[in-house]
Amino acid sequence: MAKQGKSSKLWGGRFSAEMADIALDFSESIAADSRMAAEDIWGSEAHALMLAKCGIISRDDLKAILTELEKAREDLQAGKLPLRRELEDIHMNVEVYVRQGAGPEMGGKLHTARSRNDQVVTDCRMHLRTRLLDIMEAVAALQKALLQRARGNERTVMPGYTHTQHAQPISVAFWLSSYVSMLARDQDRLWGAFQRTNRCPLGAAALAGTSFPTDRAYVAKLLGFDGVVEHALDAVGSRDFVAEALAALCILMSNLSRLAEEFVLFSTYEYGLLEIHDSLASGSSIMPQKKNPCIAELSRARAGLVYGRLMEILTLLKALPSGYNRDLQQDKPPLWQALDESEMTIRALEAMVRTVKFNTGRMRELVGKNFATATELANFLVANRGLPFRTCHEIVGGLVAQLIAEGKTLDDHRRVQEILRRHGQELSLDEIEAVCDPQACLVRQVSLGSTGPDSVTALLASLKAVHAEALKQARSARRRIERARERTAKLVKEALAL
Repeated sequence: MAKQGKSSKLWGGRFSAEMADIALDFSESIAADSRMAAEDIWGSEAHALMLAKCGIISRDDLKAILTELEKAREDLQAGKLPLRRELEDIHMNVEVYVRQGAGPEMGGKLHTARSRNDQVVTDCRMHLRTRLLDIMEAVAALQKALLQRARGNERTVMPGYTHTQHAQPISVAFWLSSYVSMLARDQDRLWGAFQRTNRCPLGAAALAGTSFPTDRAYVAKLLGFDGVVEHALDAVGSRDFVAEALAALCILMSNLSRLAEEFVLFSTYEYGLLEIHDSLASGSSIMPQKKNPCIAELSRARAGLVYGRLMEILTLLKALPSGYNRDLQQDKPPLWQALDESEMTIRALEAMVRTVKFNTGRMRELVGKNFATATELANFLVANRGLPFRTCHEIVGGLVAQLIAEGKTLDDHRRVQEILRRHGQELSLDEIEAVCDPQACLVRQVSLGSTGPDSVTALLASLKAVHAEALKQARSARRRIERARERTAKLVKEALAL
């Protein structure tokens, strides 16, 4: 039960009772907020510097406040910053730390012209932007691994699939680079999410701004933001940047899940196209022969988990009135979980790509067994006999049906010649061998973006450049944030030296 009498909370002036234990248990957010402790201290330092710059607090006040905030930062780095559950959140813990060291008056002055409403969304944006850069750098590492494994395999033939059925011959490099291409779009989405996240809401206060003559742009610069979220009501009440980040992660995880699925399928005995390294597989407790692709399977499963976190946020946001609502406290646990699971999945798949063994003999065997070059034979008849493609499609389809009935393949060149002759098409054995050879089929693909070795070489060069640009963007953004932190630290040091 709550104790009667005046509330001891910093916000408790109008309350006649302490918060009930059940209410505190239900509403405190220290576990989720603790990830933002460094951001909360940095944000408080920038806010205090701005207050002094604008003449809202004195230089002596600033020095007293910054002294305690620096102690808090040092304690945090040493793992000694006390985080008390009864203080509800990270913001109150940091303020109380200042109050205990510099006195209640200084703690109170620090909170001038701001609210927990703009503090929490500022901290969240600061933490999220760094994690998005982490994800971008992890994706770049996966892209690099895929590109490295693709090089040298431009002429390594393997079956290409549609509907999980043999389609046309492709190269291992063509297959791997398709994921680099997919991930390039993921990088674009992550970068867009970063740009819209990296705007500063601090100074919006509770919802209406403040009557104090603050300088929001100055705070944004000190915190490494690219600008401010200008509209105060929108700044504190919107979390679409969280939803956008989660949406980008969901699409990324969908693409990663597709790669994981192919590792699962292609590593089966029936496919036999590749072998996952023993260090990234596991066995059975009862069947001693088993080698299970559990890391790839878990990667597929993690995609579903991240999807769920996006739906959680969208459901949370869908009917909120404007302004801050306590529902928004629940935005961070699903966001942190999605970021953690996504980054871990990327790292695991990168390790798998770097160590996987390609069974090139099996790849070549399968390409020759199941009519993968049939399309090229039809194309040859179009190009060399002047027939409509549909006519050639029908001729080759009939040829394939006959060969299947006889238990033969396109590698049975003499039988192919005989059946084509019945359709009025006379081809030499040399022509048939050249057209039906999967390796030669690769070389003949010359269209832009095709599986032909020259095309794939060009694709790899282009994708390498795109990969490098995304990595450059992420690293440049990280350096800008680090420089902002250094600027803030320099100003703090100067203020403390006065």
